[in-house]
Amino acid sequence: MPEEVPVVSLRETRASVSENTGQVAIELPAEPAPDPFLVQFDGVDDPTNPLFWSRPKRWYMTLASGVLVLNATFASSAPSGVIKQLTERFEMSEKVATLTLSLFVTGYCVGPILWGPLSERYGRRPIFLSAFFLYVCTQLGSALAKNTASVLVFRFLGGTFAACPLSNSGALISDIWDAETRGKALAIFAVTPFAGPALGPAVAGFLGEKTDWRWVFWLLTIFSGVCWIMILVTIPETYAPIILVYKARKLRKSTGDSRYYAALEKNRPRPHQLFDKVLARPFKVLFHEPMLIAITAYLSFAYGCLYLMFEAYPFVFTRPHNLSPGLSGLTFLPVAVGGAMAVAVYVAIFNPRYEREAKKYAPNPVPPEFRLEMALIAGPMFAVSFFWFGWTSFPSISLWVPLMSGIPVGFSMSWIFLSLFNYIIDAYLAIAASAIAASIIWRSLAGAAFPLFAGNMYDALGPRWASSLLGFVAVAMIPIPFVLIKYGPKLRKNSKYAASAVLPVAKTADKV
Repeated sequence: MPEEVPVVSLRETRASVSENTGQVAIELPAEPAPDPFLVQFDGVDDPTNPLFWSRPKRWYMTLASGVLVLNATFASSAPSGVIKQLTERFEMSEKVATLTLSLFVTGYCVGPILWGPLSERYGRRPIFLSAFFLYVCTQLGSALAKNTASVLVFRFLGGTFAACPLSNSGALISDIWDAETRGKALAIFAVTPFAGPALGPAVAGFLGEKTDWRWVFWLLTIFSGVCWIMILVTIPETYAPIILVYKARKLRKSTGDSRYYAALEKNRPRPHQLFDKVLARPFKVLFHEPMLIAITAYLSFAYGCLYLMFEAYPFVFTRPHNLSPGLSGLTFLPVAVGGAMAVAVYVAIFNPRYEREAKKYAPNPVPPEFRLEMALIAGPMFAVSFFWFGWTSFPSISLWVPLMSGIPVGFSMSWIFLSLFNYIIDAYLAIAASAIAASIIWRSLAGAAFPLFAGNMYDALGPRWASSLLGFVAVAMIPIPFVLIKYGPKLRKNSKYAASAVLPVAKTADKV
């Protein structure tokens, strides 16, 4: 495709004739001088640039953002450990009691519509503080609930506000790390969406055996309150355009010159444009991006299967083996163990490979498709783990055999999440929060819906064929990363949202 030639007015050009050759030389106008009043970062020494904060500070913020996600996902599954108490106290059916999980995850669908795009307009910190404070209030409301309606309403609102770290913590990590280190940082963050739901039933199950069900929500209130204080005291603003807005305000105040401005200040939508430019952006990005649709479908299925397990596991472990609520909750721990193992392998093997690729491609970024290699391995592992779980679930077989299938489930889920999540950020860096929000909305719908039909599906088909059905769907998802590796560069080239250009193959030392 030929390069575009800039159109220049004849009035802006000068022509001269060479005395030796007689050729006419056209002198194009010089590049316009940069605006001296546009506030920008002052090179690599600018302490306000989050990419150049100290490494200990950035690693602390990475761990803190992971704790926020762990908090939100832990709360999503914790009531499963006291379902029996809730049904007895409020005389609700098991299906209604399951809504305490589904409605919380449904809130994940609503929250990202607000928190991701709004953080790109007003900054990460204000959104974290306001949303998490309201999240603490909903946990308090759940602990004090007097009837079924109040429990369900507070659970839905809790999920809505808890969605803030799910959509914005990944964006925060992209704010403070370059692409070479971001993968390692996201590896720590990636395990929390799976560790939280796996830990929730175990903690709540043992707590519910010893105390009243309300203490589960009191624990959630305390945990979320401590996290809000952590945000207030230790997490500063990380979004570079907002930091430049603060810098411009400071300059205007210190110099008395009102001409200083940040780029974002000149690009604020009017009230009637807010919906179109901010709130609708996640949907626009998703429906205009085939590769994001494919990634979101895969993530949604994997995430839905995670919450489906809270209904499937009782059919295999709790009822046939007469496990107590506490011991039943422990059956989810292999999923968390598998996730932790996935992160360890990633940090030890895959991230060093990415760092080597970064040196080859420097100064250009590594193409996002390199992130998909883990999904090529994780996809088949994810499918096999369902057949393993299903066809070893006979009561006559030791529960340890199907129990260990949770390790490849957690391992493969973490790698699928980590691979595709990194791909989204690398491909849509400028609008990472909106792209992540679009993905979270749909995968959260799956997380909310799957538990509602899981019980009926396992009751009708039995653990063997119900699990096999999930395995067959997982097999159908396996080609997605293969297709993206082959056609991703072309899709990104034709995308108006993808930030990454199609790069040439890097030169390596061993090439002739």
